[in-house]
Amino acid sequence: MCPYKYYHVMRQSKDKKILRYQMVLKALALGVKPTARLFNTSAPVVRKWSKRFKTDGYLGLNDRSHKPHYSPGATPEPIKKFIIDLKGKYKRLGAEHIRNLEGLTYAPKTMRKIWKEAGIPSRKRPKKHVTKNNLRAVKMLFKLFEQSMEDTKDLMDIPEYYLQAKMLNLPKVQYTFREVSCGILFTGFANNLSLTHSQLFAVYINHFLKKFSALPKSAMRQTDNGSEFIGAWNAKKSSAYTKTIESVPGQWHNTIFPGAHRMQSDVETIHNLMEMEFFEIEQFKNRADFFNKATSYQLFFNLHRTNSYKEHKTPWQLAQEKKPDLDKRLLMVPPVDLDKLLNWKLSLTHSKGGNDHLTVP
Repeated sequence: MCPYKYYHVMRQSKDKKILRYQMVLKALALGVKPTARLFNTSAPVVRKWSKRFKTDGYLGLNDRSHKPHYSPGATPEPIKKFIIDLKGKYKRLGAEHIRNLEGLTYAPKTMRKIWKEAGIPSRKRPKKHVTKNNLRAVKMLFKLFEQSMEDTKDLMDIPEYYLQAKMLNLPKVQYTFREVSCGILFTGFANNLSLTHSQLFAVYINHFLKKFSALPKSAMRQTDNGSEFIGAWNAKKSSAYTKTIESVPGQWHNTIFPGAHRMQSDVETIHNLMEMEFFEIEQFKNRADFFNKATSYQLFFNLHRTNSYKEHKTPWQLAQEKKPDLDKRLLMVPPVDLDKLLNWKLSLTHSKGGNDHLTVP
């Protein structure tokens, strides 16, 4: 006879079927009551498991759920569907957040339970590489030159370039244009950071985009809120840069939120790449040599350098896929010396004695 009661043995057992199976075998051999005394339990318990074994076999010795077949307080199916649809609408928002936004009376615990039963995964912040892949897929949907970014970089914070710039009168500021979907790069250089130079750079880029019919019907040029783009922070009118951008039909100027530098990630990436691949390793003889090498690098970047974040293709290959009739000469536009361009504009203005508009040859 077992010294421990059947109930206590079952509570500590990991697999209850084993002991019940032994009990059923003994019942078939010895009978119900002797088996009940042997296992320190009651006769009805032995009869119950013997009957289930005869009906369902070995798996019938598992415990059955005591959950009621009908629960009056259960959430109705239409409401369950409504809560599931809300999760699809709000995506990563949690139960309490959605409850407050929608003004619901359901408990957050109930909402989470419904989502779990529906197989909706719990709220998790996506990994950085997943976010990048998703953003990359969105950028690929843009038309060629539908969205582009411009920014400036102070070159005097590069140790390998600093002394060369001081001794040889090399440019101190880089003006950068980058097309978002394919990564096409245009650059300009100057000795100063100013709204005038930004406007001249915009005129220069606009000229070639119109010349080669590269602009779609609607295009956005995005910049940060630097004074070289918007003028004074409290200006009540659009800056000269903004007016230059929006002088082209269908093109408009957009600024990022203050401090949201990640929104300029495409053009900031270029500054980092050029610092490592160009400014830190090149040696220059004079200003003309600088622009010759800058032109070579820009040609290399646009036509030959593959981008691992863009299907390991070059900007030219990606641009051809989006616009097969695109003139390759657009990607061969050289970096512009904005100081030289400004002096040329001033000489034209002074020689004619009027306020002539700049026209790039």
